[in-house]
Amino acid sequence: MQLNDLRPAEGSRKNRKRVGRGNGSGRGTTAGRGTKGQLSRSGGGKGAGFEGGQTPLAMRLPKLPGFRNPNRTEYQPVNVSRLDALFNDGDTVDSAALVEKGVIKHDYELVKVLGDGDLTKKLTVKVDKVSASAKAKIEAAGGKVEAAC
Repeated sequence: MQLNDLRPAEGSRKNRKRVGRGNGSGRGTTAGRGTKGQLSRSGGGKGAGFEGGQTPLAMRLPKLPGFRNPNRTEYQPVNVSRLDALFNDGDTVDSAALVEKGVIKHDYELVKVLGDGDLTKKLTVKVDKVSASAKAKIEAAGGKVEAAC
């Protein structure tokens, strides 16, 4: 026996039903769709998700999860360890200095100093916001925190 001798069992494979190929086939004229009505038309029937005229579930649910506050204030985070690495003892840290060092892109961006890492240098920090832990570390190193101009 060879591969080309293999055949499926008798009656296990049916021929495709060819509708609309003349009345002699038994599936001519209306092609098995009956007479008139929505289901007899091409493209007829209700689409997937149709709920009888009720607003479908897919339309009742929100498009995206969560809530985006349009008035949210976005701050650029900068850790004290980064300030320690980039600035010298006695320097003033403000938006212009941070742009110059490449920490932020624009001087109009709001900056918040966060307390991750250690600070060994005495710095004067003039930014929009400073976290409590960052303020404690700046003052412990002999620096001071001032309000941004």
